[in-house]
Amino acid sequence: MNRSTVSLIAGVTALAAVTGFASMSEPEVPGPATAKAAARLPVERTSLLCPTPSTSDLAETAYTSFTPVTKGTGTGGKAQLVAAGAQQADDTSDGSGGGQDEQDGEQGDKADDKDDKKEKPVLALKEPGKPVTGEASGAESPALVGTAEGRFAPGWAVQQTTEVEAGAGRGLLGTACSAPDTDFWFPGASTTKERTDYAHLTNPDESAAVADVELYGKDGTLKSTVGEGIKIPPRSSEAVLLSTLIDEPQADLTVHVTVRSGRVAAAVEAVDDTLGGDWLAPSAAPAGSLVLPGIPKDATSVRLVAFAPGEADADLKLRLASPTGPITPAGHETLHVKAGMTAAVDLGDITRGEAGSLMLTPTGRSTPVVAALRVVRGKGDSQETAFIPATSAVGGRATAADNRSKGSTLSLVAPGRAAKVRVTASAGSGGGTAAAKSYTVKAGTTQNVELPVPSGLKGTYALTVERLSGGPVHAARMIEAAEGGVPMFTVQTLPDDRGTVKVPEAEQDLSILMK
Repeated sequence: MNRSTVSLIAGVTALAAVTGFASMSEPEVPGPATAKAAARLPVERTSLLCPTPSTSDLAETAYTSFTPVTKGTGTGGKAQLVAAGAQQADDTSDGSGGGQDEQDGEQGDKADDKDDKKEKPVLALKEPGKPVTGEASGAESPALVGTAEGRFAPGWAVQQTTEVEAGAGRGLLGTACSAPDTDFWFPGASTTKERTDYAHLTNPDESAAVADVELYGKDGTLKSTVGEGIKIPPRSSEAVLLSTLIDEPQADLTVHVTVRSGRVAAAVEAVDDTLGGDWLAPSAAPAGSLVLPGIPKDATSVRLVAFAPGEADADLKLRLASPTGPITPAGHETLHVKAGMTAAVDLGDITRGEAGSLMLTPTGRSTPVVAALRVVRGKGDSQETAFIPATSAVGGRATAADNRSKGSTLSLVAPGRAAKVRVTASAGSGGGTAAAKSYTVKAGTTQNVELPVPSGLKGTYALTVERLSGGPVHAARMIEAAEGGVPMFTVQTLPDDRGTVKVPEAEQDLSILMK
């Protein structure tokens, strides 16, 4: 094997291993290079970012950080979060033995003149398999940026959960802190007088990022120059009030965030004066068929918002995956989405007291769409809101941190074939022993499963979902906490954790790629 071939193999392997946010698939290579299947190895470095939790002085925020145990990761590494704008201190007191020195765009400590900006981590993991927790209070809590390396990188998950007892944003606001990227879709935002929606953009890197925020209403593009070329300083977070980008209020908006340079994590904070608030996470990438899992069985109102980003209209068939099988909602059998326009429909109390997930499929030609649900629980003055975006399948493994002894519900849906799933409850943050259960999810159904709970549980724990066999599985976790008669709740979907990545086997001759 010649030198160029060896160098290429080393480069491809290193790039795939250190980039936790890298593509999960490799390019097709014709000829002998495809003779052997690619190996799947744990990522060695990944990034997560948490938005500024709240502007309320009454906000109480809990953070939970967790990495599942993954085979083949070695013994070194660390995972820690610091306040945005601060440099990570060289703190290896967590007993993890330090980490790899590879780069993923975060340049680390580059000069001695930055030493005075270093901070101790807000949250640092001690070991895989056991969560750690932290707290923050009030409106001054910052956004967080963090990295995980070595044995802490594969499947690293951080949950941010904020409780606001009264005032604007009253309710339980939760989000899974997300990896940086360059393209995000948020159907379900609004700029009506009762709504205050912010797009939070967080930059993890040592150089500034530049992003555009585009808005699409029921009649198409809403022109605005204010949302163009928004600069996000290094290792900082910017909150963009959506109502300042357009002149006329819009009840149903699709927000598109694109990054011109650098990369960011993006989330929309949606606050309603009477219905509380929550975080709207990005929808899965545009696709012809979508799954929106985990509608609460006691939902009193469900509103679907969809957008077709291409040049063709989309005609979608709506079905509810109930505990007994697919159901077509009466009066809402289909939805027509015009190209470049946002469509919305009220589905009412579609679940009618049973677990449910919404499945969208094309009635004819497949046209890519994005979608999300706004879900309301309660009645009158005691209502609370959460959002469920379309999400990708669990894949190999997915994790939800910050589960409590009471008030956590896990929904599993198999939109096609039946599937077998294993759910593992980690040790508690304050003590306890991990537990696991396996479930079979019938085709076209949603199950709210009885969760395994760690024996001797103290504190919070993480849930890890693994598909063992069968068809694709989509999942969502709900946290609820009643406060003053208000059914506060938040829902997070569980896409694949991207803890592993395909890399070519070392003995494969990839010299064909040099031609």
